[in-house]
Amino acid sequence: MPEREILTPTELCLPNGQLNPDAVGFYRSPLLNTGGIGTGLYGWGRNKRWEYWGVTTPSHILAITVSSLDYAGLHQVWAFDRATGEAVDATEITMPWAGPTLPGTLGAGRTHVRVGDLEITIDEVEGGTRLRGSTPRVSFDVMAHRPEGHEFMGVVVPWSKRLFQYTVKDVARPATGSITIDGVTSTVQQGESWAVLDHGRGRWPYTLTWNWGAASGVVDGRTIGVQLGGKWTAGSGSTENALVIDGRMHKISEELVWDYDQEDWLRPWRITGERADLTFTPFYDRVSTTNFVVIASATHQCFGFYSGWMADDSGERVPVDGVLGWAEHVTNRW
Repeated sequence: MPEREILTPTELCLPNGQLNPDAVGFYRSPLLNTGGIGTGLYGWGRNKRWEYWGVTTPSHILAITVSSLDYAGLHQVWAFDRATGEAVDATEITMPWAGPTLPGTLGAGRTHVRVGDLEITIDEVEGGTRLRGSTPRVSFDVMAHRPEGHEFMGVVVPWSKRLFQYTVKDVARPATGSITIDGVTSTVQQGESWAVLDHGRGRWPYTLTWNWGAASGVVDGRTIGVQLGGKWTAGSGSTENALVIDGRMHKISEELVWDYDQEDWLRPWRITGERADLTFTPFYDRVSTTNFVVIASATHQCFGFYSGWMADDSGERVPVDGVLGWAEHVTNRW
């Protein structure tokens, strides 16, 4: 399907809060102003804002979330020890009046939340993004570096004039720093550790299912970032599929086919299309379920390794063998 690249600064919303048709397309850099979410006729209830960072290292996996769903906030620090298989999770749900600090537009300010014993701070600094946080058992201080000329995959997904989403998936960000679990500090090793951003601003339908896959690593001397999506974009005319090679984003404008066993999540997954032929082999299934009647979620986020190839803009089949990342299946009622 044809997708338009947006090359000039653009507003996501019209003054009445509806989707600006000129914003629909994909982005390589932060040209889109999303500060109009929640204004005009559509002020409250469907608006979703979040910052999610996933960090992979030779020894650990770290995931942090700061989010506002309008009527609640969900904030989380999750750490996984790859050697022992132990996962440490701290999650807090807050009411709207205790909302986090979230910038209206990507990079426009600090992200911060403090509730109970959980604190997360995300700052844009020279050369990248600094991620800091603490819970009773986990603390971290990680720098997600942004190499010169590095591009992300941003796309506006239009379900309707009233419901739409801007997502930024920024893969293959080199990471350094430290992660401490129960007083034991591990180095986020330079050259072997990666950070991935999922930045979201939009107005969502009540029920939706999605797939998301991401991975980062070095293959044949090239830095490779894999970005994959499915289900939630179907029929919208937009996709969130891309391959990043040495910081250059190659947009893949087709709906890929996801094949996986929902009775056995650790069996290999297959993600295929004209520009992708990938096998994802998981080693761990992070399961999360919530059910508060009106709000419910079921998540299987599997971590593992990708193998196969993706095609760049010239048609070259680029190997992605051995890159570490995740693939997930999520159903939300929110």
